[in-house]
Formats: sequence, C-alpha cells, structure tokens
Amino acid sequence: MEAVMDSKYAGLIRRIGTWTMILGILNLVFYILHDVIGAMNYSGYKWMEQAVSDLTAEDSPVRETAKIFTGLHGKCSIITCVLLCVMLKYIRKPLRVGIYLFTGMHAVSNVGYDLFPLSGKGYDGTFQSFMHVYVITAAVVILSIASLVVIAVGSFRDGRKKLGILALVALGCMFFGAVGSGALPKAVFGIVERFSTYSAVAFTAVLGVYWKMCFDGEKKKS
Repeated sequence: MEAVMDSKYAGLIRRIGTWTMILGILNLVFYILHDVIGAMNYSGYKWMEQAVSDLTAEDSPVRETAKIFTGLHGKCSIITCVLLCVMLKYIRKPLRVGIYLFTGMHAVSNVGYDLFPLSGKGYDGTFQSFMHVYVITAAVVILSIASLVVIAVGSFRDGRKKLGILALVALGCMFFGAVGSGALPKAVFGIVERFSTYSAVAFTAVLGVYWKMCFDGEKKKS
C-alpha cells in the first residue's frame, strides 16, 4: 500500500477511494428505499412473510417504482466494484481475485434478473422462471459464496483481520437466510430471506468504506 501512496497516482487513487465509499453507501440506501417504499405502496404486501423480490415481480403493482430504486442500486454497486478493481490491482492475491469474483456476482445479478424477472406466482415452469431460479440465482449464489470465502481468506493472509471477519459475517448471513427461509415458519420468511438479500448489498457498502479508510490511513502515516 505504501508504494501506491508514494506514487504519482496517489491523488487519483484517493479520489477513486472517495467515490467507492459514496457509491457503496448509496448502493445500500437505494436498496433499502426500494424495499421500504415498495412495501408501503403495495396493498396487502406483508414484508415479514413475503420475499423482497415480490416487489419487482412481473405482476407487482409497485414494480415500476421499485425498479427505479433497484436500478440505481445496481448501477452504484457495479461502479463501486469496478472502481475497487481499478484500485486493488496493487493488492496481492487472493484478495484481489475475491473482489473480481464479487464484481462478477453483481454483474450477473443486475443483468440476469432484469432479463429474467420472476412472476409473483414464483416458479411456474416457464423458460423465464427456469432461467431466473436455476441459472441466474444459482450463478449469483455460487459467485457470492466463492467471492466471500476468497475475500475472507485473502484478508486474513494480508493482515486485514477486520475485513476478513466482516466477509465471514456476510457469508454467515447469506447461509442463515438460505437455510432459515426453508426451515423456519412462513410467518417469518420475509425477515429471514432478507438476511441473504441484504448481505451482499451491505458488504458492497463495507468494501467501499473500508478501502476509503485504508487509503486515508496511509495518507496520515506518510
């Protein structure tokens, strides 16, 4: 990291770090807004029982409103991760590889779910539903798990214990949401399912803030 701070690109890297923090936080804010505003305007929607994806389902009465916020969330998340990839070309593997995988997950999620939205009835056997559940969701889950594991391992090996712990917390929330949504009563399905959906979104914000703080810390030392 010191080599980066001493280079002629130090100022540019710090500015990029500022934008990763801002966009990372906005990614989380817009996702929360889609959830809250969508639920408030969806008559009969029970957020404790229903999945957050119901808000953007094809037959959702708040689909267009919710998608405005998910669109903004998606753009912020992708740009945050791309900027991180630019900054972190100076960071050693496997942490850098983990960030690349995490960026790929966001790309697949944003493009895939837009192309193949699920209907409010859930899986109905159509090609669109098959792509949503068995292709896009499977790819997002695999990339999410792989990226968080690699980021955690790379963080601990690189002496970044806090980031490693946060990656494991995000991974734990993801597993809890996936397992709990099927094992726990339907009355709390929506609550448990949100542990999974929010884990990657929140961790994106964590990455943006963490690297901004890292570069600011190096600046103070220099």
